[in-house]
This record gives sequence, C-alpha cells and structure tokens, in this order.
Amino acid sequence: MTLETLPGDLYHMQELLDDREKEIIARVRGFLESKVQPIANDCWTRAEFPFDLIPAFGELGVAGLAYDECPGEAPSSLLTGFLALEMARVDPSMSTFFGVHTGLAMGSIGRCGSAEQRARWLPAMGRMEKIGAFALTEPGGGSDVALGLKTTARRDGDAWVLNGAKRWIGNGTFADLVVVWARDEEDDKVKGFVVEKGTPGFNATRIENKIALRTVQNADIALEDCRVPEANRLEGATGFRETAAILRRTRSGVAWQAVGVMLAAYGIARDYAVEREQFGRPIAKFQLVQDLLVRMLGNATASLGMVVRLAQLQDDGLYRDEHSALAKAYCTSRMREAVGWARELMAGNGIVLDYDIGRFVADAEALYSYEGTREINTLIVGRAETGHGAFV
Repeated sequence: MTLETLPGDLYHMQELLDDREKEIIARVRGFLESKVQPIANDCWTRAEFPFDLIPAFGELGVAGLAYDECPGEAPSSLLTGFLALEMARVDPSMSTFFGVHTGLAMGSIGRCGSAEQRARWLPAMGRMEKIGAFALTEPGGGSDVALGLKTTARRDGDAWVLNGAKRWIGNGTFADLVVVWARDEEDDKVKGFVVEKGTPGFNATRIENKIALRTVQNADIALEDCRVPEANRLEGATGFRETAAILRRTRSGVAWQAVGVMLAAYGIARDYAVEREQFGRPIAKFQLVQDLLVRMLGNATASLGMVVRLAQLQDDGLYRDEHSALAKAYCTSRMREAVGWARELMAGNGIVLDYDIGRFVADAEALYSYEGTREINTLIVGRAETGHGAFV
C-alpha cells in the first residue's frame, strides 16, 4: 500500500519513516478516511461513540505494537507519534480514545504490571477486545494531583478497598479495565489498581454538556467500598513517580495530536481558500488570506520538527520530563492559534460543522488543557532550566 504525501508536511518529515512504518500509516489513514471521517461530525454532534468501529480498529493491529505480549514488531516513537497525528488529523476524539486506551491504560499495565498481569490483560487490549481507561484526575484535583490525591486504598485481607471519586475519565463509561490511582492509607504511597467492569462499588456516569471532544465518553467515577483483589494491584506502581513516568510519555503524544489538528486546520482552510470566491476571484489570491495560511503552515511545521526530534530522543533513551513538557506546551499553544486563523479565514462558514473546522476549533480547547496545562508544563521546563521549582 502506497503512502501518499501528508498534506501540509512541507519539509517531508513523513519520509523519515521506514517502509514498514509507511505501510502501517497508509493502512491506518485509509481506515480513518473511509470509516471515521464520514461519521465524525455526526458522532460529535450527538455526543455518541461509534462502538461498531472498535472491531475494525482492532484489526488494524496497531494498539498493541509497543508491548512484548502482543504480536508485531515494536514501533519506533516516530511511528507512534505519526499514528497519533493521523488520528487527530481526522478526529481528535478518536485519537483521544486511542491514546487513553494504548498510552495511559496499556502503558500503566505495561510499565507497572507484573509478567502475569501483562500476560493476563495486554493481549486482549492489543486486539481491542478489552478497552482500557485511566483514572487519576479527581473533582478537586487536577494539576495538584501528585500531592492532593484523595482517593484511598485500604488493604483488607487478600483485597483492597477503594474509596473516592474521579473526574474526566476518558472511556470511563464503557471501559472493561480501569486503572485507578489511589493513596494507600497505611504508607501514604500512590498505587495503581485495575478495576474490572462490573465490580461492585464502581459507578461511572457520563459527563454531559461538553463543548469539546464530544465523541469521547468522559466519566465521573464514584468508588464506594470498591473491593479489588490483590492480584489486580499493579505490582510496580509503588509511588507517584511511576504515574509521572507514564504521563511523561503520553504528554508527548498530545503534542503529536496538536500537530495533527494543525495540519487538519491548514488543509481545510487551504482548500476552502482555493475554492471560495469573493470579489470575482478565489480568496486564495488575496495577500491577507495567504498570510493566514502561511502562519498556520509555519506553526504546524515548527511543531512537527519539535515532536520528530522528541521521538528521536525517546528512542535514544535521552528524553526527560522537560522535553515532553515543552513540546506539549508549545505545540498546543501553536495549535490554538492555527485553528483560530483557519476559522478567521473561513468567516461565518467556520462556525458550522458543514465545513469541519468548527469541530477542530472546539476540540483544540481540550487538547490545550489535558495532560498538563500550559502553565504546569511551563513550570516543569522552568524547574529543569533554573534548578528552582515554582509550583507553589
């Protein structure tokens, strides 16, 4: 399968992928364009998730590539990044669904689970027969969750009893496996637990009235004397340091998503400018319109260069918290500008879903905030550069 040129990839970054990786991207792109794109606006409008697409999603064979327990050759960070980009370029909601499942949920089990736990859960998750979620954020704790985690875990014989509440949990309403982070009442350490669907004391309620990522099924989760067997405690999750390591990796994925959104916005705006006529000619012939297009392209190109280098650092084992933090903060800020310029270029047509850009403008707001706000990521970089923490 031939991989066509990525629209907006002015410096041909896609060519850094090897032939096997290009074939994977071509396969995924074909699925997204034929199955996801035609229904994206409708699902977004109705705030409904296309569950019928999950089996076909699983057949792509990309969910479990990063894990030894799943078939396939381990992917480079560049391939993982381009997968996030491709999904976000068509539908940020589907990209978020996939990132929560593969990066946060599978990533927690892959990094913190025992060999038995990885073998127990990862193969089915890799086939997307079981879908995962990641429950860290709480109603009263987002940016300060490292110190302010309120959900508790108490050992009771061969089980743990979880009590507390979680909020904004993507996939939370339907996930088969939810990785819940809670503070051990005995040693005050943050630990991870896999709560399986149907466990008594676990209740998930969909968050309504969202203006972004409406297709994503975010949940409020209540844990009331929820009993989880010791076998479901992630053995390697012995403190928030492990949680942070997972977030470091997935934070870079959000930067790649932001690039995908920018390329989508640029492509939509460029095509519109070429076709739309005012004053007797295509608006693409006007200097101010070309200025907006080039600003968008510049933002996307600079951000793509940043995340490509970040992927190389990841594969070389050289990347640190500040690398992914800067990428997330910078790329999502440039994304916010780019979608705004695209909407500006399209004037009134930019606020209706018929022209797609309105969905990207709204979804960009969620990407800008989740996986660490710009302010928090700025402070992570600032601490690394100055040696002084300024969080409080």
